[in-house]
Amino acid sequence: MTRGTRYAVLLGDGMADRPLAELGGRTPLMEAKTPNMDHLASDGVLGMVRTLPEGMALGSDVANLSVLGYDPSVVYTGRSPIEAAGMGVELGTGDVAYRCNLVTLGKGAPGGWDTDLAGGLSPDLAMVDFAGGHPSEAEASEILSSLAGELGEKGIEFHRGVSYRHLMVWRKGLDELDIAPPHDLTDRKIKNGWPRGGAAEKVLGLMNRSVGLLADHPVNLRRLAQGIKPVNAIWLWGQGLRPAMRDFREVYGLEGAMITAVDLLRGLAVSIGFKVINVPGATGYLDTNYEGKALAAVEALRDVDIVYLHVEAPDEAGHSGSVADKIRAMEDFDSRVVGPVLKGLKELGHHRVLLMPDHATPVEIKTHSGEPVPFTVYDSDIADRSGRTYDEASAASTGIHIEKGHELMGKFVRKEL
Repeated sequence: MTRGTRYAVLLGDGMADRPLAELGGRTPLMEAKTPNMDHLASDGVLGMVRTLPEGMALGSDVANLSVLGYDPSVVYTGRSPIEAAGMGVELGTGDVAYRCNLVTLGKGAPGGWDTDLAGGLSPDLAMVDFAGGHPSEAEASEILSSLAGELGEKGIEFHRGVSYRHLMVWRKGLDELDIAPPHDLTDRKIKNGWPRGGAAEKVLGLMNRSVGLLADHPVNLRRLAQGIKPVNAIWLWGQGLRPAMRDFREVYGLEGAMITAVDLLRGLAVSIGFKVINVPGATGYLDTNYEGKALAAVEALRDVDIVYLHVEAPDEAGHSGSVADKIRAMEDFDSRVVGPVLKGLKELGHHRVLLMPDHATPVEIKTHSGEPVPFTVYDSDIADRSGRTYDEASAASTGIHIEKGHELMGKFVRKEL
């Protein structure tokens, strides 16, 4: 490994999917027009990799740990402590971090939900929107201020993140909790993921109190007046204690940087010694600043050896169940991120690119799934020109399969692929 080689990981969160009847048995990735990703697949090594180990949570935390080259079965302690690191929230021994989603719950039937929760929290309510209608930063700030003021108490803290993604810290608290991620409950009764375990009483109490607090909150009064879904509850999940991971430089000999809009990936970066580069307008949604991320990645590689550029939009589209949005997200990723990054890399000399999703987020189930996902490794000094395209079927047809996802990073940076 020489300093002259630049390494770029281009990760489209949740890009992989399953064949859909409405697409004639094709996946959204097969349907999308992605000439830049196809170029990488045609000129590079194409295959499949399992990023989610059997028996572990089907989350972006576990999957991105694998992609970064860390064995989740060894280092993983939970999603939220990673996000805490990304937010700059210090966790002491015995402190437990919880992800705090702003959500919309309702009663009734899909498409006609009644979101007036006068009866408080109930297992018979349904998860109408795990993202609470994607509140603006100003709305989120106002809501988190209220949560901190009304629900915060000795040992309980609320910390603001981005849009619907926030953090609750329980100092010297309990982490024995079995609760479903809110995105796994979309359009389902929350009794399917009702909290159980030693921490359930406290968590349920806070979630129930949030319903009363948010019922006539000024943010919701304004949203309802505009015909927008209210944020009428919080959902606490993904709990865990502070993890300990070796620096990426110590493991792989490379200085790295992370470009992302989400605290989870920032937390992973902080945990492994990556520089975090914040891009104005990076939202983690379809309206994110793609061009800004691409430019930041190329500029970062003038100072570091490897950059990890993460785009959340395809995953959000998968969770919403929108085929059109998912195709749009991947086409935007291809034309506004992959293409510009490849152009910029040519000016930096020899480079290698790893392109992949962290996991699949099939639109028909609106949540993550655990099957292997397609990856391609491109080296600017090697041109295969196989004519292959970047999609699930093409990748599976090569017969290249990496079962332990955390081994892929080593093969990538050591030029073993």
